[in-house]
Amino acid sequence: MKTRNVIGIASLASAATLLAACAGMSAAGPKATATLEPRSGSSVSGTVSFQAVGQKVRVEASVAGLTPGEHGFHVHEVGDCSAADATSAKGHFNPAAKQHGHHGSAEHHAGDMPNLKADSSGKATISAELDTLSLTEGPSGILNRSVVIHADPDDYKSQPAGNSGKRVACGVIRAAAAAGSSY
Repeated sequence: MKTRNVIGIASLASAATLLAACAGMSAAGPKATATLEPRSGSSVSGTVSFQAVGQKVRVEASVAGLTPGEHGFHVHEVGDCSAADATSAKGHFNPAAKQHGHHGSAEHHAGDMPNLKADSSGKATISAELDTLSLTEGPSGILNRSVVIHADPDDYKSQPAGNSGKRVACGVIRAAAAAGSSY
């Protein structure tokens, strides 16, 4: 009888541990990516990935060719990076018509993201979860819009775009093909 109780308790403990681990995991949803290309005479390049995680979107970027220091990093309203200075991407993505601001404050554009911080070799990485982005198409989604990196840091207060300077990289945000997809 004691052996059966010990096995039963061990089984319950294992199940509880497994359930606790599963509860801490977020359901991963749709994904999108953008390949950054240099603009304004820069040599900046890299990739940005977006993935729905619960009610937020995880943004991860890996960038090279930046000057050391901070750089404005935003989703822009149009998925067009064809202009040499990326002005074809238009302004910040702002479906709620808010003032520009810090990504963590109540008043900011949906496309306002944390500044990138480049090291002394010009490389920057970031991982942030934002609740103002949606991986959909249409007025409130970021698919087929662009992501832009600026030469200077975003001051999070100057209107309309944080005084971030020229646009040094741009990439169009495209839905990632689903696993097992034939395209």
